Amino acid sequence: MAVRVTQNMLNSNMLRNLHQSMRNMDNLQEQLASGKKISKPSDDPVVAARGMFYRSSLMENDQYKRNVDEAQSWLDMTDSTMDEVGNVLKRIKELLIYSGDGAVSPDDLKTMGSEVQELKNHLGSLANQQINGKYIFAGTDTNKAPYDATANGGKGDFVSTNSSLIDLEVSQNVFVTSNINAQKVFNYPDNANNLFKKLDGIITELSNGRNATQFQTSIDQQYDKLLAERASLGASVNRVELIAERLNSQGVNINELMAANEDADMAKVMTNLKTQESVHSAALGSGARIIQPTLLDFLR
Repeated sequence: MAVRVTQNMLNSNMLRNLHQSMRNMDNLQEQLASGKKISKPSDDPVVAARGMFYRSSLMENDQYKRNVDEAQSWLDMTDSTMDEVGNVLKRIKELLIYSGDGAVSPDDLKTMGSEVQELKNHLGSLANQQINGKYIFAGTDTNKAPYDATANGGKGDFVSTNSSLIDLEVSQNVFVTSNINAQKVFNYPDNANNLFKKLDGIITELSNGRNATQFQTSIDQQYDKLLAERASLGASVNRVELIAERLNSQGVNINELMAANEDADMAKVMTNLKTQESVHSAALGSGARIIQPTLLDFLR
């Protein structure tokens, strides 16, 4: 059975098609102005979901990079401080060797004792080295000074016994250590015979006008232990640098994937918009012929 097509049906279909054409042009113009494929999740839920995933991944990657930067700062500060500690120990070794020279007078030995005292004070300040207000040689007790100048009867001593390491997550389930176990440097081999107590013994001998060559072996052991810890620290620094490079590369990849998912192809959008304009113009022309003349058209 044939369906009767009325003028109202023609007019309604024409207006619906014109509205759809205008909606298409509006979408294309929005893409052209914003540079994005969608302006709201309902435009394309799949693109929106992927965009949320990429943004979440990028935020995680940025946090991992901040953790790596913090670890690098701690490790660099630790390395430079340990280098200075090594220079102090080398100077003490020189003084110990010089004290064994028979031509050195008791007064010269006392002068050397004063210098060792100053070197010990400097080592105490190095043991209390801070970064961002946190002590780097205090284990996880970063708010407590590990060296106390009033300890050991006012002579000063390394009082921290915290050997815990500080781990930072630099990737999913991947952790790096940002500090060292300072007990292996300043409390070696134990608190009763640590570096500062050995220096006290050296100071006592030199201040009394006696040589302190008997301490050479123990200071050599301290220096060797320091070198071993610096070597281990260097391995950690190399690993953190490699992780930093990987995170930077990963951040670039995520940004590229996010751009490919969300950014509009401007050349394609401009071509589609031009095509849609032509379609709309044609629709307006055909619509003008569909609408029947009215009495007013004959009265003009």
